[in-house]
Amino acid sequence: MVFLSKATAARDGRADQVRPGEGGEGTHDEPLHVASRLHAFNRFELKYLVPVEQAADIRDELAERMDRDLHSPVGGYGVWSLYYDTPQLRFYWEKIEGLKFRRKLRIRHYGDLDGITDESPVCVEIKQRVNRVTQKRRITLSYGAARQLCDGREMVPHSAKESAFIQEVLELVVRLNLQPTAVTGYQREALVGRDADTGLRVTFDRRVRGRDRDFHFGIETPQNRFTIPPHLSVMEIKVNERTPHWITDLTARRDLNLVRISKYVQSIEAFGLAPRSVFHVNEADCPPPTPTEAQPPRQRPAQDAPMKAGAK
Repeated sequence: MVFLSKATAARDGRADQVRPGEGGEGTHDEPLHVASRLHAFNRFELKYLVPVEQAADIRDELAERMDRDLHSPVGGYGVWSLYYDTPQLRFYWEKIEGLKFRRKLRIRHYGDLDGITDESPVCVEIKQRVNRVTQKRRITLSYGAARQLCDGREMVPHSAKESAFIQEVLELVVRLNLQPTAVTGYQREALVGRDADTGLRVTFDRRVRGRDRDFHFGIETPQNRFTIPPHLSVMEIKVNERTPHWITDLTARRDLNLVRISKYVQSIEAFGLAPRSVFHVNEADCPPPTPTEAQPPRQRPAQDAPMKAGAK
């Protein structure tokens, strides 16, 4: 049988020959020239916890062989995520127990939160781990539509090829009774590989904060607090297949150690929603470096406050 487009079938009165997957509640036709709002990718992620000053030195060294991400201005950009979990924190415990298959649902906004509205673009994302591979699938929606889908548990307009993902998100939210659980935010600087290293991406996340209430991104006075000591930065090396040998040499030369750290887990434990695990980063265990004569003290910016201090 030759399948017809929905428009052609309707015109010719042959609705029984519409391509499978077209039509259905909430779907709409999408012109071929329009870029898809749906994205998916797989990669390996290696994480390191490094002092902010050392991170700046590493970034400068990496810049000799990598390019700054086009979306990463000098000083970086904000990344804010609202995580959903069950009342029993199923996704949190799957991470702690190290299940080979686990996933998380979140709404993510890139950039400043000032002036965010229901029309602002955000990503609804399912991040999952299959053995050692991190998989991400996400769709770009307006903030209002994302909240309608994840909070209101209602179908939102989408194209036929976006239907499977939208249905999966809605099924997860309803079946597991997912609820807004924690917000994380940080300032990110990103570098991307060039030439033979085009699949390489390195990010530096600093001023990692979170909160366990006031989940709307547009709230004027959020009660954020540092969930990772502010003098530390999370460095992530992300590759599609193999890690370039020169990156491996760099981490060895700088004596960097792999860590198992999750910003979501840090927020859950920092606010007492679950007991602190062996993976929790405590400020007492990671004190700021002591200034020496060779390294004169630098005036610390206001955001480098104790972990209990709030920050927008």
